[in-house]
Amino acid sequence: MPGIGVPELMIVLAMLAIAGIVVVPYWRIFSRAGFPGWLGLGQLVPLLNIILLFYLAFAEWPVHRELNRMKQSSGSRLGDEAGR
Repeated sequence: MPGIGVPELMIVLAMLAIAGIVVVPYWRIFSRAGFPGWLGLGQLVPLLNIILLFYLAFAEWPVHRELNRMKQSSGSRLGDEAGR
């Protein structure tokens, strides 16, 4: 059985590069949305990548949830100050 040759090594390197090109942006998107970044690894799994894309598109993002919570708490404080 022969060892790994140059063509096989090039294929493996190309696959790793493509995986990085796909995973890194999704990792950043999930992180910025407030989800765990490692969910970006799901883009490498067929069918799971489509499910995660729809989840990302339609789920309430933790960042927005926190922003809404902060707006409500600051709004109630602003309303208290306006009444004085």
